Amino acid sequence: MHKFIALRWKILRLAHQIKVGLFFMEKQRVIVYIDGFNFYYGLRKDARWKKYYWLDIVRLFEMFMRPNQELVAVKYFSARVDDIDQSLRQSAFFQANKENPKFKLILGKYLKKEITCFKCGNKIHTHEEKETDVRVATQIVADAYQDNCDLAIVVSADSDMIPAIELAMEAGHKVVVYFPPHQYSSNLASMASSKPVQLKQYESRFKQCILPDVVHLTIPDFDLHVPPKWKAFQ
Repeated sequence: MHKFIALRWKILRLAHQIKVGLFFMEKQRVIVYIDGFNFYYGLRKDARWKKYYWLDIVRLFEMFMRPNQELVAVKYFSARVDDIDQSLRQSAFFQANKENPKFKLILGKYLKKEITCFKCGNKIHTHEEKETDVRVATQIVADAYQDNCDLAIVVSADSDMIPAIELAMEAGHKVVVYFPPHQYSSNLASMASSKPVQLKQYESRFKQCILPDVVHLTIPDFDLHVPPKWKAFQ
């Protein structure tokens, strides 16, 4: 009987030690890299998804963290547009999300581009995003080799990310691809450490992460309102 009690006590003590060890185990550090224009155009493809323009980005990806994971940063890559109304909406989105210190905004360039029609010779003026894919790739590789994270989540359907993903994996880091709603790349899908995540399947999480109509900015003590055009989509 005494032997049985002693054995049981050892088992309970071992279980407690394992539990304590798991509790104090370092969490897996996660950095999310978002191709901003790829994400935005994914939402724009379906009118029903435009309500998610006004989105709390960090909160959304916090919802994908497992108990053994910690979201270190969300790096959002974009470029400032030239159109005044679009620029105001975009700036409001940036400012609202920058209230969370985990949101890191990294900007490229948005340049005017002239296209000549081969059939009629007419010139079409449009805009082209520059440097974003290079900046995303650079950050992924730099964070991998500087050991700033254990897991990289790449939110994009741009296959230009493949070389950076390969280098990060060579450095011993896990990389998971999250496809923005209505975006997909078979080449990217085959590159990551595990099965890609289709964000379109998690609309319920998007619903929970719509920013409030009024976001108070700590600096400079100012109430920021959801752009009226975006509010109309809700």
